[in-house]
Amino acid sequence: MYIPLGGNRVGKLKLLRNILVVWLLTGLWHGANWTFILWGLIFAILLIIEKFFLLKRLEKTPKILNHIYVLFIVMISFIIFNSESIKQAKYQILGLFGANGETFINQYTLYYLKSYAVILAIAIVGATPFSKNVIEKLKENNKIKMLINLLEPIVIVILLLIVTAYLVDNSYNPFLYFRF
Repeated sequence: MYIPLGGNRVGKLKLLRNILVVWLLTGLWHGANWTFILWGLIFAILLIIEKFFLLKRLEKTPKILNHIYVLFIVMISFIIFNSESIKQAKYQILGLFGANGETFINQYTLYYLKSYAVILAIAIVGATPFSKNVIEKLKENNKIKMLINLLEPIVIVILLLIVTAYLVDNSYNPFLYFRF
């Protein structure tokens, strides 16, 4: 049964209600655990704060800071979402900031940085417009443009195979909704 809430074409109070209802139900849909409900509530509160208080400031903020802001919120929300309990989520989040006796750089940090250095370097370069700008500059030469157009589908297929290999290699992940 579908019950429309009116979207965003309603007054501010109903819009607040709609955002809260939708995100609380989204959290509950993921499972009957307080971490999922907290996750949904956090997103509802953030959307409300952004919509009514921060939107104009965020539009004036440099894009890089907006990207960092979003990545930070998503990272924290994934910790909450993936935790078995709110206590565990709190412990892990506090650990990110040096609480719980954790140091910022320890043996685990170094291990993961070494293990994923190549992937991190590719991700950092890929997250910037650098590659696109270089390719656009190279395409100004017609011979290189033909070569790029020829190699592009091959590179995409190779990347697909590499990503698939990584996914298969790390494939054990119990189905999320079994936790419901």
